[in-house]
Amino acid sequence: MALLSLRERLYLQPSSLAKRVSYFLLLIVTLFYFYGLGRLPLVGPDEPRYAQVAREMLVRRDLITPTLGGHAWFEKPVLLYWLIIPSYKIFGVTEFAARLGPAIAGVLTILAVFWLARRVEITSDDGELDGFAPWSAVVAATTLGLIVFSRAVTFDILLTMTITWATAFFFAAESEARPRTRTLFLIGFYVLVGISLLAKGLVGLLPLGIAGLFIVLRRRVTRKDVLLSVGWGLPLALAVAAMWFGPVIARNGKVFLREFIVQHHFARFLSNKYHHPQPFFFYLVVLVPITLPWTPFFLSSVAGVRAWHWKSDVPVERMRVLALVWVMLPMVAFSFSASKLPGYILPVLPAVALLAGERLTRFIATGTTGKAAMRAVGLLAILFAAGALFYARQSGAPSVKCALAVVLPVIAAGSIAAVWVHFRTAAAGSVAASVVLALVVLFNCGVDKLAQRDSVAELIEIADARGYSSLRVGMLHTIDHTAHFYASGRLIYGDDSDPKKYEGPTEVLDAVRENNGELLVLVPLEFLDQLTSLKSANVDVIADNGTMAIAVVRLK
Repeated sequence: MALLSLRERLYLQPSSLAKRVSYFLLLIVTLFYFYGLGRLPLVGPDEPRYAQVAREMLVRRDLITPTLGGHAWFEKPVLLYWLIIPSYKIFGVTEFAARLGPAIAGVLTILAVFWLARRVEITSDDGELDGFAPWSAVVAATTLGLIVFSRAVTFDILLTMTITWATAFFFAAESEARPRTRTLFLIGFYVLVGISLLAKGLVGLLPLGIAGLFIVLRRRVTRKDVLLSVGWGLPLALAVAAMWFGPVIARNGKVFLREFIVQHHFARFLSNKYHHPQPFFFYLVVLVPITLPWTPFFLSSVAGVRAWHWKSDVPVERMRVLALVWVMLPMVAFSFSASKLPGYILPVLPAVALLAGERLTRFIATGTTGKAAMRAVGLLAILFAAGALFYARQSGAPSVKCALAVVLPVIAAGSIAAVWVHFRTAAAGSVAASVVLALVVLFNCGVDKLAQRDSVAELIEIADARGYSSLRVGMLHTIDHTAHFYASGRLIYGDDSDPKKYEGPTEVLDAVRENNGELLVLVPLEFLDQLTSLKSANVDVIADNGTMAIAVVRLK
């Protein structure tokens, strides 16, 4: 009997065991979202800028006008800064504090997926959906795109969180029989639309488009009070957004409207002013890597769209239509944009998780469908691991030994998923666990040293330790945006919010004269000889990170 019981647990996969595994995985993955947030320096152009804007608002005690280097900075709304400022007050001005708000937003997004899926699960008579909520949340939590953006100082994850909760509230309201509760859900929907406007501007209206297109495509008369709610709900959403838009317009007037609305909305969408051109099909390509490792289950779900019952009031059928609209509307809308970045379609990932999660849940429950998708997940994992090892061997960063430690759990999970697919809970659970385990190993395997090559954090720290913490900082032949944060208060800016870039050693000497005869200069290694060959100045090269050097330049 004991042997038979073990066989039943491992092979037949009772739903109770699968649910316990899913909840355990969900807890572990959720905790992972807060692991090592401060281990890496701020990198790229956006992270250090947004972190610095929040710091300047904190220092100036101004929650209305964002500034960068003392210049008004109206590229994005204020929600991210409002989350970072209290984090700075509690934990200090650190990378961890800057990234904590986005990490919380990532977790809230996962909880919203769980909440929506749970409503489908408890109102459904379909026994195959037992465990739909935790498994969908696990899929969301271990999706590559959501993990990456939740660990960075970015507005995209905030928008994803607000859109997910708004859409979840709309789904609940549209099916809720009790008028009072339905009204509460609608209030939540419109409040979240307003917060979405604070998260990333006009794109925050996406939940209204998703809800409207969902109603149209279903070709069913929805509840009258849901339709009429626009009359009071839209003013409510605008009132929430007016908490910041009102004061910032009153204080900055046409400057704000020109920069925020005209330049960073319409010019960004209609022109290549910000240098992010991509082909029309760009997001179809991007969707594959950001939905890994669960891409095959998502594609498997979408492949069955012709069999869906679009007019049905069955909860899972309604969820499918809503999720499909949720994926397609941002994908199509942003495909027409002249400026394209991968983060623009991050808000589709919760919908992808719902569709993939349903397919995965049915596979775990019965094993009659989804075997091909699980084998594809396993093969993709093995291919990804092989590619990572090849890259490490060719580039030497990270070391092959380190890369091997990272990919081993991925290879093991991929093998289980591809070969032992009949162990359904083990296959799904190992894939989810391998994502977290691989990233934990990566964070403890020198990845911080690799990130230092893309940041001036260590260079500034070394210079400060040498006694140069009071010197101004300039740049020769480059603009490294990480200096916004790490050289805060000392970085030399031009006439706008960009650091001043010196085009030659003569301009560097002029800057040295303007700064009491001494200046720290950041310079790409290939141009370092332009500094060291100066005859009218003493140049002390302090350190380099493999791509950039920092030197102190003094007049003789």
